[in-house]
Amino acid sequence: MELVHDCIFCKIIRQEIPANVITETENLIAFFDVSPAAPTHILIVPKVHIASVNDLNLAQSLLLGEMILLAKDLAKQQKIDRSGFRLVLNTGPAAGQSVLHIHLHLLGGRPMQWPPG
Repeated sequence: MELVHDCIFCKIIRQEIPANVITETENLIAFFDVSPAAPTHILIVPKVHIASVNDLNLAQSLLLGEMILLAKDLAKQQKIDRSGFRLVLNTGPAAGQSVLHIHLHLLGGRPMQWPPG
């Protein structure tokens, strides 16, 4: 898979920038967020560059399922599966998307408030 984008996540995928990687699959990489918003804050990132949810197509829909299943497995590994965890997919600047590469936040280890933000 050729990555031609220079976003920070593409650079992490290409190992040009270090990250605290937890796991990697054929299609995904997961690493701890450098600015955690919870005791457990993991980013799950597809290796293919997709800027945002607005850029997804039907052929990539299985990728979202893979991201969620990996989040479930990581929540269990991090021992937050029973107490509860939150999955967040920000889209656009008003929603807080700061990196234009789709990514899923896995947050847990503390009570979450509602509504968020």
